[in-house]
Amino acid sequence: MQQPTHAIVPPYLLARIAAADDLRFPRATAAARRSLLRDAPLREWRSAAERPPFLLPEHPARDERPTAGPGLAPAPDRRVSDAEGEERLPGRLVRREGQPPSGDRSVDAAYDGLGETFELFARVFSRDSIDGAGMPLEATVHYGDRYDNAFWDGERMVFGDGDGEVFRGFTDSLSVIGHELAHGVTEHTAGLRYQGQSGALNEHVSDVFGALVEQYASGQDADSASWLIGEGIFTDLVEGRALRSMLNPGTAYDDDVLGRDPQPDHFDRYIETDDDNGGVHLNSGIPNRAFALAARELGGFAWEGVGRIWYDVLTSGRLRPDTGFRRFAAETVRAARERHGRDSREERAVAGGWSTVGIEVPRE
Repeated sequence: MQQPTHAIVPPYLLARIAAADDLRFPRATAAARRSLLRDAPLREWRSAAERPPFLLPEHPARDERPTAGPGLAPAPDRRVSDAEGEERLPGRLVRREGQPPSGDRSVDAAYDGLGETFELFARVFSRDSIDGAGMPLEATVHYGDRYDNAFWDGERMVFGDGDGEVFRGFTDSLSVIGHELAHGVTEHTAGLRYQGQSGALNEHVSDVFGALVEQYASGQDADSASWLIGEGIFTDLVEGRALRSMLNPGTAYDDDVLGRDPQPDHFDRYIETDDDNGGVHLNSGIPNRAFALAARELGGFAWEGVGRIWYDVLTSGRLRPDTGFRRFAAETVRAARERHGRDSREERAVAGGWSTVGIEVPRE
């Protein structure tokens, strides 16, 4: 049974574009309407954890390799396909591991982004691919007609080309690629249910590792990092920097057509809604800010400090599928204490980040 499908652009943002009556975005309005219609079944399959029927019934057997041991360097197995504007997966295989650049910008950006994500998990967290056992990293580009989204379907990354007025191609942002692949890591570890607070944590974890992939690839420390998710996917016609800001939720965009970024930055402003699987793309801003604040408090490279703590929690076996914010926060403080010691600066930074967003973790 296929795992839920996760898309980077939330439905509330596509709905704003689809309802727009703006001469600047004639193609974008039509593209957003098509994308919403296209994504509606995905949201239904996601909630039911069913296999999307557009997937081919048979898939080649995955290569099974053991998790790399100490001193061994796992190698990625990347496979990028071209949907050629159709909505059928996987599409035509156009570049495999070790092959030279194809000359297609989207193909080569996807290939490179898969590699950057693999490197972070392999070198920093000693994880061999998404499942920890050498799972091939597969992606499909040029999906659909001006499709305004990118998603993880449980087996592969899928990228639309965007409408060219609001959205560029979705391979243009490394944080998008890292975010979507991290959904696969969550599926193979904590299995956080994609609904309500656990769903917001699922989105949060993907934002964390999407940001860390980008920072690792650029050698950015926590202070110099942008903490933006989806930077570069808006065109110059949009008044916005990215889809989300981890450090300052609610400030990523403020546009006449798109509206203002609605993410809350504090637990007191948690949004109760039936839309978007209980506001998973909205309320993820709360734990996002806690993480970014803790990382900046510690300084240095975030993947070496708070990133390791979050990965410890994700793989600890102590999270339940329906874990909420308070339980998750307590587990991160516990993991910081286990890794760095009681009352360490790491434990204080993590607890302080949560406290700033309105979630107090009792000290043991």
